[in-house]
Amino acid sequence: MEISDSTVRERVDVLVIGAGQAGLAMGYHLARIELSFLIVDPGPEVGHAWRSRWRSLKLFTAGQYNSLPGLQFPAEPDTYPGRDAVADYLQAYAAEFDLPVRLRTTVERLSRNDGRYVAETTSDSIEAEQVVVATGPFQVPFTPGIAGDLDPALTQMHSAAYQGPEDLPEGTTLVVGAANSGQQIALKLSQSRPVDIAVGQKLPTLPQRWLGRDLWWWLSTTRLARIPVTSRPGKRLSQRDVVIGGGLRQLRKEGVGVRPRVTSAAGRALTFEDGEEAEYEGVVWATGFRSDHSWIDVPAVRDEGEQIRHRRGVTDAPGLYLLGMTWQHTRTSALLGWVGIDAAYIAEQIAETRRTQAERGAPVAMGSS
Repeated sequence: MEISDSTVRERVDVLVIGAGQAGLAMGYHLARIELSFLIVDPGPEVGHAWRSRWRSLKLFTAGQYNSLPGLQFPAEPDTYPGRDAVADYLQAYAAEFDLPVRLRTTVERLSRNDGRYVAETTSDSIEAEQVVVATGPFQVPFTPGIAGDLDPALTQMHSAAYQGPEDLPEGTTLVVGAANSGQQIALKLSQSRPVDIAVGQKLPTLPQRWLGRDLWWWLSTTRLARIPVTSRPGKRLSQRDVVIGGGLRQLRKEGVGVRPRVTSAAGRALTFEDGEEAEYEGVVWATGFRSDHSWIDVPAVRDEGEQIRHRRGVTDAPGLYLLGMTWQHTRTSALLGWVGIDAAYIAEQIAETRRTQAERGAPVAMGSS
C-alpha cells in the first residue's frame, strides 16, 4: 500500500479526495478498470475521522451489514461495532487492496484548466482528468449562534470534539440535538451525571431489532433501503432524519430529562421553547454538520443555494463526481456497508467518460510524472 507524505507532483487519471469509506470503496473499483489514481486525505492515518469521534460510539448497522466491496467486516452478526473497529477495518482495507493513499494532504482549491482538473494541496498540486469528491457528509460542525451568549467559563463543545464524560465537569449537562448522535451521547453521559436533552424536532424512531431480526434485515429484504431519492417516497423520506434504537422513551427510562428546542442562552442558563429556563455545568451541541465545498472553484456546478448540483453523484462539470453524501441516491448512500454501490456506479461513469474521450480522439493517457 502506497501511503506517503511526498511532495512530488502527480498527474493521474482520477483523483479521489477523501480516504474514508467512500474514497476507499472508490479506489477498489478504480483499480478494477485499470486507471491511474490517487486518494488524498488530510488525516494522519486511514480511519482518522472515525477514530476522532466519541469513544462510546456504536454503529446502528450490525456487523453483517458493514462490509465494503471485496472484504468482509470482521464482526459477528447482530453485534454493533464501535469507532475503533471501523477505523481498524478501513486501515486493513487500504492495505488489503494496496490502495494509493497520500495522507496529510488537504485540497485547498479544485479548479479546471484546459480540460483537466487541478487540485492545489497543502504540499503541491495534482492534475487529473477526473475527480471524485469523497469527503462525506460530516465536514463542518454546526453550532447555533446562541452558544456565544453562554458564560465563557461554561464548558461547551460540539459533538465532533466530544470524546467522553471526562471532557465535561461534574454536574447537570445538556445535550442539544436528539438525532442518533445526540441520543447516544446523552445515554452515555446519564450514567455519570444528571442529563437533559433538548429536542428541536421529534424524529421518527425505528427499533434496532424487530421480531428477532435486525432493522437492516427488514429494510434490505423489503428493499426499502434502496428507495431512490428521486422517487416520491424518497423525496419525502429524505427531508427527515430517523433515530434508530430506543429513542426518547429509552432516554426517559434512563433518567434523561427531555426538553423542547433551545431558544436563547445567557450566562450558565438556557431557555427552552416552553418558556422554562435551566442552568447547566456543561453543554454538548449535537447539532449536526454542514457541507463545505467552497474550495471547489469549478464554474456552473452550484444550485441557487450554493450546493453542488448532482444526479446520483454526477455533477454538471464533465468528470467531476460526489460520493458518500447523505441521500446521494438512497438512504444508505453514506453508510459503510452500502457506499460501495454508489462507488460502483461512479466507476461506470468514469469508465464511460474515458471511452468517450478515446472515441473523440482526446488525449487520455496521463499516468504519473
